[in-house]
Amino acid sequence: MIMMDMWSKVFIAKSLDGYIAGPNGEIDWLDPKPDENKPEDASGEDMGFGALMEEVDAIVMGRVTFEFVRDYDGAWPYPKPLYVLSNSLSEVPERLQDKVTLVLGSLSEALEKIHQNGHLKLYVDGGQVIHSFMKEDLIDEMFITTVPVVLGGGIPLFRDLPTRLEFQHVKSESFFGFYVQDHYKRLRK
Repeated sequence: MIMMDMWSKVFIAKSLDGYIAGPNGEIDWLDPKPDENKPEDASGEDMGFGALMEEVDAIVMGRVTFEFVRDYDGAWPYPKPLYVLSNSLSEVPERLQDKVTLVLGSLSEALEKIHQNGHLKLYVDGGQVIHSFMKEDLIDEMFITTVPVVLGGGIPLFRDLPTRLEFQHVKSESFFGFYVQDHYKRLRK
């Protein structure tokens, strides 16, 4: 049973052919647009990510996504607590220990720990974690940004599920004349 004050949202990019990473995990295609095509006033455009961060209590992601973000050279991108679902990681780098919590166990065990910490509104990120939430029908909204590139293979956004999940299309937006972001809400009976 889903409580009204608990929800999970996905905010992710995919290729035209539905992949979130290339055949070798590459994500260099996520920002292929030349700078000269980017509008002058778009430097601060985050395509809704900032608004999402204002809504959520915490972020939940898997090990692979965390390892990419952990090794990113820029500033730490998350203003909210980050939970990493992993049964193989044993520690978090010292510089991130006040920002990141490792959570072991099944998805239900992990969510129980996260919810006990008062984090009920979650941003879910990473292919495997999104798939785990989808298998349990725990995704309430999705913001899926399509990058106009065909990868021809890789890690798919969606995989086999035990049952059909129906969503309502809320809206589509175009950013920089390049990306198209679709917003969907889960239809529940």
